[in-house]
Amino acid sequence: MDEFSTIARRVLIVDDTRLSREALRSFLEGEPWIAALDTAGDLAATIERVRDFCPDVVLLNMATVGSLGIVGAVVGAEGAARVVAIGVSGSEDEVIALAEAGVAGYLLRGASRADLAMTMQSLARGESLCPPQISAALLRRVASMAAERRSLTAGSHLTAREHQVLRLIDQGLSNRQIGQHLGIEVRTVKNHVHNILEKLHVHRRGEAAARMRAVGPPGAGAPSS
Repeated sequence: MDEFSTIARRVLIVDDTRLSREALRSFLEGEPWIAALDTAGDLAATIERVRDFCPDVVLLNMATVGSLGIVGAVVGAEGAARVVAIGVSGSEDEVIALAEAGVAGYLLRGASRADLAMTMQSLARGESLCPPQISAALLRRVASMAAERRSLTAGSHLTAREHQVLRLIDQGLSNRQIGQHLGIEVRTVKNHVHNILEKLHVHRRGEAAARMRAVGPPGAGAPSS
């Protein structure tokens, strides 16, 4: 018994193009890691087959209409079915959307039979095998989220005066207008703006205001110049 036959899985192919769906089924029939094979062409059929066929893995062609909705339906259904997205473009937006929807594996356009077999093997071990392009996109997203958290945390370290300046920036006031409003020199306003950008780890005034809108109103404190 080879290593793939020890992890044989019930596989459901979901693709709304009949020719493509049947071609993939013919392509996979006889593979030692497949215990049983079935197909579906849309959301309703997928839900029915997940209930009756009880697949271990759903191979979903991302060109299928409503593919993200199908991912959500499979992930939210009873059972242990895991979704492998096939024909993924590799764009960061698509990768993140699929990860958030609960996809367990990715196959880029042009992936081979061997790529699919390795992905199935990794799923059997409780792992998620991702092409380097996919992994890079996910890591960029994690880094971006970490930077956002650092910026939001840094917002709590702004002084009361910096919060005042930031609120006025959010209202669209220039440095000169902010200085007139607060009764301080323009040079002082510039220093406050510089400190705000550094503390929030952003480069533009609008980005700083957007960060603080996400945090909400600051705590009370006596203003200081």
